[in-house]
Amino acid sequence: MRVVGLDIHRSFAEAAMIDEGRVHQLGRIDLVRERVIAFAKRLGKTTDVVVEATGNTMAVVKLMAPHVRRMVIANPLQVRAIAHAKVKTDKIDAVILAKLHSAGFLPEVWQPDESTERLRRQVARRATIVQSRTRVKNRVQSVLHSNLILPYRGDLFSGKGRTWLAAQPLEDDERATINGWLAELDRLAVDLRQVDASLASVGLGDDRVRRLMTITGINVTVAVGLVAAIGDVTRFTSSEKLVSYFGLNPRVRQSGNGRAHYGRITKHGRSVARGFLVEAAWAAAATPGPLHAFFIRIKARRGQQVAVVATARKIAVLVWHLLTKGEDYAFGRPALHQAKLRQMEIKAGMLSKRGGNAPGRARDYNIKSLRDVERAFVAQAEGAYVRFVAAWNERPRAKKSVPKRPGCADAANEERQ
Repeated sequence: MRVVGLDIHRSFAEAAMIDEGRVHQLGRIDLVRERVIAFAKRLGKTTDVVVEATGNTMAVVKLMAPHVRRMVIANPLQVRAIAHAKVKTDKIDAVILAKLHSAGFLPEVWQPDESTERLRRQVARRATIVQSRTRVKNRVQSVLHSNLILPYRGDLFSGKGRTWLAAQPLEDDERATINGWLAELDRLAVDLRQVDASLASVGLGDDRVRRLMTITGINVTVAVGLVAAIGDVTRFTSSEKLVSYFGLNPRVRQSGNGRAHYGRITKHGRSVARGFLVEAAWAAAATPGPLHAFFIRIKARRGQQVAVVATARKIAVLVWHLLTKGEDYAFGRPALHQAKLRQMEIKAGMLSKRGGNAPGRARDYNIKSLRDVERAFVAQAEGAYVRFVAAWNERPRAKKSVPKRPGCADAANEERQ
């Protein structure tokens, strides 16, 4: 079996091959569709091709996969950790990829199927649209700030907010600029509705999305985003590995007999999914239930920002258990869950079911007495959690060692040395 390593760049790739233990430099291949396919055909079905995960990796994989034995995607962070070298060139990188795969030491990246890859692209597109909307809104706010205009109390970009904005004393050129930005916001809003409708349509036929929406704070957008990021949950053998995949695990440094030192979260992994989890954590922190009690407990000890990240990590653990065991969240609210499902149907474009004798899916959530019963249930679960952790004793912090005085014997010995 032959192994070819490709060090991929934006417009070309450096190739190296290992055949029967010998290294052969294949030179550069221009990343043009016809040339990539022709190169793959020359390699044949007896060749494994190894590439690093980068922006255009999936395009190369799709073009070459039908013509070679296997396409392998390597984790670039772990490859650097294993094969760190003082001398680094494109040719050396290509050889290292081929050698690591031949020796069985290559850290591979899971390759999603076509439907999961398509869903990931849609989720990434939505994140880009949201970022663009936030950027435009900040520009409008900066113009008001530069003109010493106090911020509007409410949604500046609603109907009332835009009426207030039109009445502010601004120069003609600034007014024209803001009008252009508002038009851009309207265009982005149309794009966002289209993407949300597409994501909701996917969620309608996916039991995993429905199950994740039983968790407090998770709506259809968050649920679909998490499903797209996770893909096949069976590839994560424990909840800790899923947490690490989202980059919510803390950095750890430990050597010898010393204590382990924990730092901030690694932020390695899928940043969009991590953002979804933080968004869900903020929503859960404002809703009665065990997650709210957990947030309050961590907030009292470590502050609000640490608490919301810890809650996001807790939700990631819940996600793993629900998807692995095929169960719904034990402390979910059925009426609220049905209302979420109805919102998903509306986003997907399903017609309203008003009228007729049959009650709608979200009828129970509109009945105040039923909502109160559900809130009382989750409040009881929150109280049970508070009582459960009340008996926990925090580990006392180790006392700092007091340095000895300069006149002591140890200090004198150090000075003589």
